[in-house]
Amino acid sequence: MADHGEVKHDYHLVNPSSWPVVGSIGALVFAFGLIHWMQAAKGNHFLPVPEGVPPYAVFLIGALIIAWTMIGWWGDVIKEAEVEKVHTPVVVIGLRYGMALFIASEVMFFVAWFWAYFNAALFPHDRGLAGWPPEGIVAFDPWHLPIVNTLILLTSGTTVTWAHHALQHGNRAAVKAGLWLTILLGISFTCVQAIEYSTAGFGFAHNIYGATFFMATGFHGFHVIVGTIFLIVILIQVYRGHFSPERHFGFEAAAWYWHFVDVVWLFLFAAIYLGSAGGATGHH
Repeated sequence: MADHGEVKHDYHLVNPSSWPVVGSIGALVFAFGLIHWMQAAKGNHFLPVPEGVPPYAVFLIGALIIAWTMIGWWGDVIKEAEVEKVHTPVVVIGLRYGMALFIASEVMFFVAWFWAYFNAALFPHDRGLAGWPPEGIVAFDPWHLPIVNTLILLTSGTTVTWAHHALQHGNRAAVKAGLWLTILLGISFTCVQAIEYSTAGFGFAHNIYGATFFMATGFHGFHVIVGTIFLIVILIQVYRGHFSPERHFGFEAAAWYWHFVDVVWLFLFAAIYLGSAGGATGHH
């Protein structure tokens, strides 16, 4: 754009980039690697990999390519916003719509997991079960580790909102403090969930309760990890002097994502933890 002189419009004409192609290749390798890994567990060989290569090697290569794409591509977006200053108010409107649609698509993912859970929980007899949770399943006590994680996430929603308001008022010290607290709370949530999983009285395989429980809560846990990384990137940008009270959509996007994670957890806690507590003995 610089070669054509001064820009006469408010739109951002993105420069040619190799990241879409690299990311697509990474996604393809990732998918084939994951299929190969699962097939290898059954004794099958989906891909002709050399003898002695771990079954997860191709999957790991794909994951690394995707991570490299994310770092490079989002680094370019940060450069466009903070260095080239091409994210005009018109462009930011498009980014807002894009982030809103992305979160809406994530909501649909969780609708699928909730649908699978309620389909079995509300109609257990259709699956040959006497009740819900199924016989032999010892559900978690919702007033033990799950309520601790609920309080952690609710508190983190407060701290990220505090950081956002501090940024709007130009108080960068409070922004850093709020982000640090939110990140530490996010890490704490992940640690508590790992402890919870290690004490589970049921597994993922061979029962519908374990499959739906771990898919729903595990998918949410993955989002907490992604959101924590998102906030870490935002914190690094704050330390580099990025964002201003008027221009900080990247920060807002991270806050939106984090609040989305908070709300989903409240539904998980009410539906899965509280919903299962009445039908089985609590597990500590």
